[in-house]
Amino acid sequence: MSRRSTNLAIAVVAGAQLMITLDLTIVNVALPSIHTALHFTPSSLAWVVNAYTLVFGGLLLLGGRSGDLFGRRKMFTIGTLLFAGASLFGGLATTATWLLTGRALQGIGAAIASPTALALISTNFVEPKERGRAFAIYSAVSVAGVALGLLLGGVLTQYVSWRWVFFVNAPIAILLAYAAPKVLQESTKVRTRIDLSGALIGTAGLAGLVYGIINASSHTWTTPSTVIPGLVGIVLLVAFVVFERHVTAPIINFVILKSRDRAGAIGMILFVMAGMYSIFFFLTQYMQQVMGYSPTKTGLAFLPMTLGIIFFAQVAARSLHRVGPKIFMMFGGLAITVAMFLLSFIGPHSSYVDILISLLIMSAGSGLSFVSIFPTATHGVKPEEAGMASALVNVGQQVGGTIGLSVLVTIAVSATRRRAGSLQSALMHHQLTPAVVGVIAEVHGWAMSFRLASVFGLVAFAIATIVVTRFKNPADDAAGGEAMVF
Repeated sequence: MSRRSTNLAIAVVAGAQLMITLDLTIVNVALPSIHTALHFTPSSLAWVVNAYTLVFGGLLLLGGRSGDLFGRRKMFTIGTLLFAGASLFGGLATTATWLLTGRALQGIGAAIASPTALALISTNFVEPKERGRAFAIYSAVSVAGVALGLLLGGVLTQYVSWRWVFFVNAPIAILLAYAAPKVLQESTKVRTRIDLSGALIGTAGLAGLVYGIINASSHTWTTPSTVIPGLVGIVLLVAFVVFERHVTAPIINFVILKSRDRAGAIGMILFVMAGMYSIFFFLTQYMQQVMGYSPTKTGLAFLPMTLGIIFFAQVAARSLHRVGPKIFMMFGGLAITVAMFLLSFIGPHSSYVDILISLLIMSAGSGLSFVSIFPTATHGVKPEEAGMASALVNVGQQVGGTIGLSVLVTIAVSATRRRAGSLQSALMHHQLTPAVVGVIAEVHGWAMSFRLASVFGLVAFAIATIVVTRFKNPADDAAGGEAMVF
């Protein structure tokens, strides 16, 4: 493959991942506008994010497997076109149900396109140097895209309309679908059956669990509408594990998780994203509702984090082959923990500098850990299981973010309600106005969610420290084991 063809192939794969990760956060800055336009409640607003990530995470394994079975380039093209159509559909929404349906359809398209894009790196880049460069770019855009989505979402929301955070995906996706057959090589198809039943059981289990958690924020943990969906979700997830261990062609071959490093990388990304989504969901609302920032200014406020992620991702990528991923995963998990803990001290009068310090620390943690996690999780798998391994990385990312955000929103709403109740006396004696009570209570709820998010970060650090092993350098691979190549 010529240098020009290689660059074009990397551009298509990275462009698809950038588009998909942008959509994880591009709607966050638009949430206040969507809330008003389509009449969402505070707790149901989380579904604008979760309807996408839940379907995305739940169907990722099926999407990755479809690439193994039918050809990764073919399914990549189908996934991007479906994503384009779903984005147009969501942007035209006039009701909350319509928008959530569009978000779910976007999740289906992303679940097909994202794992096949990652697996196409193995198909199209044989030379270690080029594969390493592709992995580095892919990892960088996977993280930076999340932050860049906030900036783009702010500009579109303020100067055009919140609907354009959806419309903007369509031309990009169509261009990628057009370019894919011209610059990407098709993979060898694997002859086996597709585990549709397993995918549906797993997705239904996740949906039930997430619905129960979110419902607790507007009701209680013991109400039937919380307990029943939650229990059904847990039962279905257990059934999914049992089913996958006995089915002929499982959507998850649990043998693939016997590698400590692969299991550790997937476990770490699950907890990293469980906490990281809270930054984008809560801080975008804090900046606009408490600090009075416009959507564009809110997006710009996250720009230092975006630049920091890119910088630290490059630092990690250049040194990874010498020191191995463990050290970067450890430092990344620790930095994320510290950033979340510092954010738990925000108050109604916190300054941007207070937030900026946490964002910069978070950028270091994200850049160092993500560039290490992606290649670690996909290293050493059989070619016919590359799609499955790639999908597992994204499953950890999306499922962790979905469940984590659901828990944190529930904690925030509950803490807000308790704090508002404790201020009723001051309200009755006219020491505080209802508006001030609302702000104090809501900021308290967000602070409590960040405190729990710091625990998620601590778990990620523990996984990197205890589970992940230090990989050998390629030069030390004389004994016959396959070296990590970046």
